[in-house]
Amino acid sequence: MDIVDYKKTLRPSWLVGLIALFCFNPSQALGKDVAIGVFAYQGERASTSDWNPLISYLNQALPEHHFRLENHNAESLRQAIAGEGVDLVITNPGHYITMEAEFGLSRIATLESVGVSAAKALGSVVLVRSDRSDLKELSDLAGKRVAAVAPDAFGGYLLAAQEMLRNGVDPASDLKEIRFIGLPMNQIVEAVQQGKVDAGIVRACVPEQMVREKRLTPAEFRVLSPRQENQFPCALSTPLYPDWPLAVTRQTDPVLAKQVARALLSMPQAADGMGWTVPADYQPVHDLYRELRVGPYAYLREITPEGLVRRFWPWLLGALMALVAWIIHTVRVEHLVHRRTAQLGDSLHAREQAESCMRESQEQMEHLSRLSVLGELSGNLAHELNQPLTTIGTYARTVLRRQNSGRLTPEAISEACTQIVNEAERAGGIVQRIRHFAKKRVAVRDPVDLVLIAKEARHLVVGMLAHPPEIHIDNRLSASFRVLADGPQIQQVLLNLLKNALDAGRNLRPERQGIRVIVEAVDNWVHLHVIDRGCGLEAPQLTHLFEPFFTTKPDGLGLGLPICKTIIEAHGGRLWAEPNADGPGMCFSFSLPHHDLPT
Repeated sequence: MDIVDYKKTLRPSWLVGLIALFCFNPSQALGKDVAIGVFAYQGERASTSDWNPLISYLNQALPEHHFRLENHNAESLRQAIAGEGVDLVITNPGHYITMEAEFGLSRIATLESVGVSAAKALGSVVLVRSDRSDLKELSDLAGKRVAAVAPDAFGGYLLAAQEMLRNGVDPASDLKEIRFIGLPMNQIVEAVQQGKVDAGIVRACVPEQMVREKRLTPAEFRVLSPRQENQFPCALSTPLYPDWPLAVTRQTDPVLAKQVARALLSMPQAADGMGWTVPADYQPVHDLYRELRVGPYAYLREITPEGLVRRFWPWLLGALMALVAWIIHTVRVEHLVHRRTAQLGDSLHAREQAESCMRESQEQMEHLSRLSVLGELSGNLAHELNQPLTTIGTYARTVLRRQNSGRLTPEAISEACTQIVNEAERAGGIVQRIRHFAKKRVAVRDPVDLVLIAKEARHLVVGMLAHPPEIHIDNRLSASFRVLADGPQIQQVLLNLLKNALDAGRNLRPERQGIRVIVEAVDNWVHLHVIDRGCGLEAPQLTHLFEPFFTTKPDGLGLGLPICKTIIEAHGGRLWAEPNADGPGMCFSFSLPHHDLPT
């Protein structure tokens, strides 16, 4: 609201009046009338003295127009702009950005003083009496009384208010009293002198002007939080801001605005007077008003919903859009989750049913496979059971004959009974093994000894044949080797392989009917090999050997080896076949994971 004093306003004099008289051209009265509205913060007389040289210069530089000065206070200048009563406006930076936001003013030049940058020309100073040793910094003002010009005074309050906030003192709540005295500013200095207030806020260079006018001595006052900026000639308590702008209104003719701007930039600067330069950057003033929430940013103080919307509407719009998108996404995801969950539940139910059917089918096939093996060996089963039964009958009849002839002795009875018991146990063992092998059961995996299973399988096969070939078991494992498996299932696989080896050597010479079973450890696996010396298989037959319903036997079903492969793979192992490396015949092998467990 004030122009810094150091630029020393040009007072009208008889010389100025004389120049104006000689420069006056009666034709100007016929030209376009251009009203320049000035914020007269020091009154009409001082304002006229300050700005008449500018009016005279413009009338001389642009004789086709008639420029006239209109002095206003802040409110009347606002009304003149609103009523399109002025074409050009000269005011302080704070008032300018307020009118810029409300009426769309556009600055075309910035005031420039001798030796001072137009971008850093206005500041404030906070004064205290020299005897106030308790006040040194702006932060010391908490709880004190402070005098200022007015709540909206740019240099007379707002600049210092921002610095107080930055030093932790809120003028609205932390001060004991904020007293707005008004203009002229020497009243604020006098209030500090008289002890009516603890500190006063005035425009920079006012104290220096009062010292030059001998209304104040430097020893009477001290500056709070003093600072120096860009060799500024006066004491400061705040940063510096741009000088006064000259702006055009919306209705101003662009041609006129261009002519005025050219004339101002060409205006010679007096040694102790004013000049004009290109428009300065007024963003620091915007930042100041935004931080204080005054002027065009006063709505930031509003806590009403409307104020919040005006302040944060981009963020609120973004948040609303994000919320709507999140709701849509959540509903969609929830719908997809319900649908996928239902589909997954149906799939799991179908999978469980399929796995149940598969398990039942596999168990049925395994059972049928065992019965098939027993069926193929049943021709010899009757002969094997007939031998112990015949022996039992023979010994029983011998005891009866000796009894009838009177030659029955205790020794003969003991011998006959012993033989009968042995043969009965032999027949019972054959029947028990067949029943255990043939019955249905639930698969259970336990640590098992693969060599023991091989011996039991050999005993079962040998016990069911009239003239069994030699089945040699080569154990290459330590006693602690175990595999985690279902014993009867592995025994079924081994019986199938032994049965195939027996069939491969059928009708061959006795020396080629022998079978070797090798059990060995390879890395972390246990391998079992069943080796025969039969005729072997051709390469095309090996390719399809484990396919269902493929068989090389005239009466085979082609299910034995596929079932064996399924059992081994279910145990995490592998079943394969290859020609015998030591001569004719085939080598069928399977592997199972090794478990080194205590016996």
